[in-house]
Amino acid sequence: MIWFNKENGFEQINTLSQQRTPFLFIISFDGEKIFAKPLDALDDDIFYKLEDWRNYPVQKRTETFTFSRSPVDFKTYKKALDNVLEEIRSGNTYLLNLTFRTPIESSFTLKEIFTYARAKFKLYFKDEFICFSPERFVEIEGNTIATYPMKGTIDAHLPNAQESILADTKEMAEHVMIVDLMRNDLGIIGSEVKVEKFRYVEKIKAGEKELLQVSSKITATLGADWRDHLGTLLSQILPAGSISGTPKKSTVNIIQHVEDFERGFYTGVFGIFDGKSLRSGVMIRFIEKENDTLFYKSGGGITIDSDARSEYEELIDKIYLPLQ
Repeated sequence: MIWFNKENGFEQINTLSQQRTPFLFIISFDGEKIFAKPLDALDDDIFYKLEDWRNYPVQKRTETFTFSRSPVDFKTYKKALDNVLEEIRSGNTYLLNLTFRTPIESSFTLKEIFTYARAKFKLYFKDEFICFSPERFVEIEGNTIATYPMKGTIDAHLPNAQESILADTKEMAEHVMIVDLMRNDLGIIGSEVKVEKFRYVEKIKAGEKELLQVSSKITATLGADWRDHLGTLLSQILPAGSISGTPKKSTVNIIQHVEDFERGFYTGVFGIFDGKSLRSGVMIRFIEKENDTLFYKSGGGITIDSDARSEYEELIDKIYLPLQ
């Protein structure tokens, strides 16, 4: 069996962490498919990188490549966004991460894209899907858990880009809501919750562009026995707030109605437990193969102040290959 269901999957994570066995886990957005396997038993067509933890050699790209995308038309996007805005006006959600899938074409294979992509968190799974994500989910060192919600994106080359993104009231409202949600999530499983860094800016490569992305750092203290029930802890804070929304339960229900595709592993999480510590990433910047066609999944957060055209352009801006 490759995939566990929700109940068995989180229990498998509990078992492996209780044994202090280093393992890789992959959890779909809805939690209904879970992969959890010891690192020394991984198939040879599964590769990962979580910052400096990796199981494949670094390679430099020498050949050129082609890349094209065919995003959803603006009319279709705006119809979905208008549905979300109606739900916000009705009080059913305050922030919802609206996503679409985009057919893409490239002269590179999934494996080649994965190998050459620059990102802190990368995963290649059996020529089925890859992600090259800039976003951590949670990390645990000692008894401290930290999460780094990422909300707010702008072209780094726009005039006064950093000042503009930090002063944008829509982006501020969106970020504050996610920070509040993640504080609450960590409070479910830990104590002494703190926002250690609020709205700091990082630069990432986005194909030919550079983007500025805004993140915060939130920490909490776990019980000394967290390794004995790691799966249970993860189940209590998933899905990740930054790629679902708030309030989480009703927002996820709305997502299932307004999006025209199954997210699957897109916006799920993956991570490594090394026997002592844990690192994990959110599976954004995600490409999936379906019947030999590649689909890139992307989106962004919608609030009552969202402008349809700028949200649509952000969705398209996030469809890129950050190849070195």
